[in-house]
Amino acid sequence: MEITFLGVVFAVIIVLLAIGRPLYQAIAGGMVVTAVLFHLPVTIIGTKIVSVITNWSSLSVLLSLYLITFLQKILESRSQIRLAQQDLNGIFHNRRINTAGAAFFIGLLPSAASMILCADIVKDATEGYLDPKEQAFTASWFRHIPESVLPTYTAVLLMSNLSGVEISEFILYMIVPVLALAGLGYAVYLHRIPNDTGTPASTNRLADFAHLIQHLWSLLLILILILVFHFQVVTSVLVSIALCIIIYRVTLDEIRKFIFAAFEKKMLGNTFLVLCLKELIAHTGVLLLLPDAMAKLPLPTYLIFGLLFFTATVISGSTGAIAMGTPLAFAAIPGGAPLMAYLMCMAHAASQISPTHVCLVVAADYFHVTLGDIVKKTLPVSIAFCVLMTLYYNVIKQGEGKTICIREKKKKTSAVR
Repeated sequence: MEITFLGVVFAVIIVLLAIGRPLYQAIAGGMVVTAVLFHLPVTIIGTKIVSVITNWSSLSVLLSLYLITFLQKILESRSQIRLAQQDLNGIFHNRRINTAGAAFFIGLLPSAASMILCADIVKDATEGYLDPKEQAFTASWFRHIPESVLPTYTAVLLMSNLSGVEISEFILYMIVPVLALAGLGYAVYLHRIPNDTGTPASTNRLADFAHLIQHLWSLLLILILILVFHFQVVTSVLVSIALCIIIYRVTLDEIRKFIFAAFEKKMLGNTFLVLCLKELIAHTGVLLLLPDAMAKLPLPTYLIFGLLFFTATVISGSTGAIAMGTPLAFAAIPGGAPLMAYLMCMAHAASQISPTHVCLVVAADYFHVTLGDIVKKTLPVSIAFCVLMTLYYNVIKQGEGKTICIREKKKKTSAVR
């Protein structure tokens, strides 16, 4: 019954979005229905809403959104993003590479707020060739490719820890999925963008590369602080902002203006509601019921867990799905790195259509489209990716099985000798 209730909650959100209601109304409606169906006391609701502000894991998302927006305002005031786009034009002289490459690069930053910077570049590169809904899909799809594989993201680290699979081995098996994600994104919309940038070819690519570093040093610094020195996102962005203020000689008047301009009420408000909905759903404990429900399906065990990861991620995000499902999956299947890669792919595909995914909220607000618009564009591509990765998993498992057989034969031969 609880799973049925959960289906009703998401049906309400989908219907409200489908009839054109704003995202905050759809999420708020989902929260109300969750509270009613699961009989959540007012005190619990209040506690969970307050926890979004009091728990650092949630508060840091809101703070990073604000700070990245603040940094964006500084960079815009000094034309750094526009100049970086010109540098990319000079280096590659290919609009498609500029679009995908810039989004992929910014995706190295493990912060939902980086979607703002990514959207800036994608919009500039695709304006006049893709409509806002297609731009939103392109920015979101390519920006999230690194999230499927890099250990700078919580989901990858958590699954590696719970499964016991080495990150290096996991990354090796993720080469094909990453290429598949890029290929699908290209086949859907990116191929419609002309290669020609409309600017003269570079006469000095080395100089253009140096200029690119010069214009994007603030983002590179954030990435280095996170990857090398293990800074938190908020701290890294604060350091970058402080140096930008000094280097770009940002005045006090400009700082005051940016403080208010960076407070995007709609984006921050929608993000806050999404985080609240996640807290309420987590409190119901309905995710814990999914494995038993999925086990009744007449499907192979690996596919049942794949569907479990997909469903749970759509409901509450990849972290909850991984925390719940990984110990169960690896206890039921001796999967190793191939299984981790498969389950991560299923979770990644689901996260691109989840109403609890903060990045989608940011992209929708930036391009002035609805969350439903992004989901409609993304759903067929996510399903195609899941099908491809299911085939991929079967291929690598068969290959692994043959390798094990060969090793066993060699051992037996050596023992006889």
